[in-house]
Amino acid sequence: MNLSKSRYTRGVQCARMLWLNEHHPELFDDSVMNQAVLATGNEVGDLAMGYFGDFVEVPFDRNNMTGMIAKTQEYLEAGERVICEASFSYDGNFCSVDILRVVDNGVEIIEVKSSTSVKDVYYHDVAYQYWVLKHCGLTVTGAYLMYINNQYVRNGDLVLQDLFTIADLTNRVREMQDEVGGNITSFKQIADDPIEPEIAIGPQCFDPYPCGFQCHCWQHIPQPNVFDLGGVGGVNGFRLFNDGYVTFADLFDNPGKLNHKQRIQVQTELMDLPPTIDCGAITEFLATLDFPLYFLDFETFQQAIPPFDGLKPFQQIPSQYSLHVLQSPGSTLEHFEFLAEAGTDPRRPLARRLCADIPENACVLAYNMGFEKGVIKQLALIFPDLAKHLMSIHDNIRDLMKPFFKGHYYSREMRGSYSIKYVLPALFPDDPELNYDNLDGIHNGDEAMNAFANLSNNDEADTARIRAQLLAYCRLDTLAMVRIWEKLNEACA
Repeated sequence: MNLSKSRYTRGVQCARMLWLNEHHPELFDDSVMNQAVLATGNEVGDLAMGYFGDFVEVPFDRNNMTGMIAKTQEYLEAGERVICEASFSYDGNFCSVDILRVVDNGVEIIEVKSSTSVKDVYYHDVAYQYWVLKHCGLTVTGAYLMYINNQYVRNGDLVLQDLFTIADLTNRVREMQDEVGGNITSFKQIADDPIEPEIAIGPQCFDPYPCGFQCHCWQHIPQPNVFDLGGVGGVNGFRLFNDGYVTFADLFDNPGKLNHKQRIQVQTELMDLPPTIDCGAITEFLATLDFPLYFLDFETFQQAIPPFDGLKPFQQIPSQYSLHVLQSPGSTLEHFEFLAEAGTDPRRPLARRLCADIPENACVLAYNMGFEKGVIKQLALIFPDLAKHLMSIHDNIRDLMKPFFKGHYYSREMRGSYSIKYVLPALFPDDPELNYDNLDGIHNGDEAMNAFANLSNNDEADTARIRAQLLAYCRLDTLAMVRIWEKLNEACA
């Protein structure tokens, strides 16, 4: 097997993953590949090329890497000082350097990431590049990571020197060179072996990147298991797993390992219990709500490169909301909505419409209210003339998630989660109107975020179609909240 940056870091994460990718790529679940993240990486990488001024770029050609290497050599011989995607290979180990900077006494490696911090896997990435270039006969005087400065605030034209931060990885990367050489030898031996390596499941299945071979490697783990336990996650799940707790039955016999909500989940699953409904607590929550009721949900998008003034990288930008209103018990349900125009700063138009649609001191319901309150607070900070009204909305938001988060209403179908995407089908399993899978085009928040972020890249017909899909998705979010509120009332009538 020949190695590349991605194959090398894949081997660092898990050599079994590297082997499976070589011998059984058909087993890979590509749903773990977040296309929006990949697109962001490409956008950031393209922008970073201009950090040092004029540059030349080696065109990427997957089918002609020899040509990429030759083009790099041509640029070096021509005296180019900044070469992007400079490509090298030594003994079957290929790499393209994001930015190769030629200095008086050698070259510098600059790896570009759309991250906002330096992660351990990046050291391995850069150390591999250093190893390849060193064995190609280059003198590498420095190895650096260029990443996003999340404190940068855009004001006018982008200032690349402020948008990006550069970390010096040189010393540690040099210390890792023996390790890199050993890894390269080991990874090639493992990948060339016809027998799949026996490597147990572990945190490497999720970290630093989710593995697309999990279904294959986890097929021996019974369902449900400790990783299905609400609030556990991968790292904590492996703490239990490594202590010998695998199934819910293992946990049932050791209730001290569980909190109250987890005990309810395990007992409900193993004993096939009916839903747990604490009507006293639910009635107390419902009594805090006053008519008219405003059911609110925002959709936001975020971009690594701030598109408008006053924004930081990856800051949530509200672009849409849906609002269902119930004036009194039994009244006709009203609906209001807002969806910004693509390519424009949506914040002020959205804030003004929100103030028009929701009066001050109204009782507002959100599901997981921390998100909605955070959006409104940010709007109040940047629009002082609307701040009083916005903060009145903010201060009067109630959280419809509370009865489920607290464990006051739990059924087996919720699978330990209080997310609306689990709660809704558990409460309404046979209602097609409340099934996100029945929506056209957009079925979850990530899809909605990506659709709006790329809306301006579509023609008129596609833009109209996607806008309709965005409105339908957000509308279902608040309709779902109405139906959940009704269900809570019905359960404790």
